[in-house]
Amino acid sequence: MKKLNIVKVGGNIIEKEEDLQSFLDAFAALPEPKILVHGGGKLASQLAERLEIPVNMVNGRRITDAETVEVITMVYGGKVNKSIVAGLQARNCNAIGFSGADGNTILSVKRPVKEIDFGFVGDVVAVDSEMIDKLLSIGITPAFCAITHDGNGQLFNTNADTIACELARGLSKNYEVTLNYCFEKNGVLLDINDDTSVVKDIDSAKYAELLEEKIIADGMLPKMENCFYALKGGVQQVRLGKPEMLYNKDANFTTLRL
Repeated sequence: MKKLNIVKVGGNIIEKEEDLQSFLDAFAALPEPKILVHGGGKLASQLAERLEIPVNMVNGRRITDAETVEVITMVYGGKVNKSIVAGLQARNCNAIGFSGADGNTILSVKRPVKEIDFGFVGDVVAVDSEMIDKLLSIGITPAFCAITHDGNGQLFNTNADTIACELARGLSKNYEVTLNYCFEKNGVLLDINDDTSVVKDIDSAKYAELLEEKIIADGMLPKMENCFYALKGGVQQVRLGKPEMLYNKDANFTTLRL
């Protein structure tokens, strides 16, 4: 079975130009086929503030009203996505920018209102893996932003980690998928203040142990949930760490397996 790398790049890398360029070097050097997924939340917040549109966050998650959907579409689907695609083309990586609406590739439903109404936030319900496979088969590298749609004209702000996870699950039927979460840390750390304290291998038992010890907590929890959801859906392995893990097998990073 052919290998496929799906790489989600974190916002702290995107917002620093030098870090972004280094990441694009690493991603472009990966052999095809491959897929890139990105967000851009901090840049969206900056534009919203310039436009005097309130930025509402609850427990670290954005409340996405109608004005905010316009902002994230401009930032994620416009400025960030097209800059990334142009950067990849400059590195001889033939990329095309996508939202979930493009090619009807990722369909979502509006997140149900429970304690909090998050507004126009989408929960993924379907990935068109056949459409994406056709693109990969002709040498196209899709670069997905964190926007999906409902099939009836409504765009949704959608968690980029989740999009990467759902793409990985959908494409694992046809590929041996490695899902890579690239961010500013070396992976899962025993001590958040010590970047050398990497937990290099985590299986289900180790994950339960780290949860019990509260080493995995707060913002890392939903990311890890996505990781194990991907593995249970047929993904070969999940890796978390800095972009150098994409090209340096001796780099410090975390590998997750069931």
